[in-house]
Amino acid sequence: MVRDGIYYALAFTAAAAVVAWLAGPATAMPLFLVGMFCAWFFRDPEREIPQAPGAIVSPGDGKVTQIVAVEVNGESRTRISIFLNVFNVHVNRSPIAGTIRNAEYRKGKFVNAMDAHSAEANEQNIVTVGGDGQTVIFKQIAGLLARRIVFTKKVGDVVARGERVGLIKFGSRVDVIFTRDAEVSVKIGDHVAGGSTILAVAPVASQQAPAMSQSERGGVR
Repeated sequence: MVRDGIYYALAFTAAAAVVAWLAGPATAMPLFLVGMFCAWFFRDPEREIPQAPGAIVSPGDGKVTQIVAVEVNGESRTRISIFLNVFNVHVNRSPIAGTIRNAEYRKGKFVNAMDAHSAEANEQNIVTVGGDGQTVIFKQIAGLLARRIVFTKKVGDVVARGERVGLIKFGSRVDVIFTRDAEVSVKIGDHVAGGSTILAVAPVASQQAPAMSQSERGGVR
């Protein structure tokens, strides 16, 4: 369980105990159930991380709602949007292995995260990760219910593919943006798991052995 979940669960359970003492168990039951929901909501299951070269994994659990072409700094990219409802795991993971090159938090609105405009209008954290010859941008986007985005890394940190990097509390959205030459592996409507579902596979440069020099060839018989 994420540490935040322990705090929420303990707070509501303690409140339920006080209400039960003052007004009876039946009156306290709603608070107790909310505490149990918080403990369940902030679950943090282990995931099997794919090791395929060039794989870009989902940064969160949820449903693929959009796969579109976008422009980033004058370059055409692919964006995959994933909607997280209140029943999904909300822990976020890095889509690739590499170094955090940039992390920019932007204040904004809290409209429905399924709305296409939420990608730009809503409060969000925009993270750029570079590594393995590719650069991937992913966004933690607040939703109608989400009121806090948590990012536990900082610029310069090295992360592994699928490593935990934060969470978004309650309903929200994550976007992943990558180069157009990556082959998309999912479709709209698919349900994905953070850290373990491959969203796309980027081309990997082949590693060719260097040519032998004349002196080296001369030593071969």
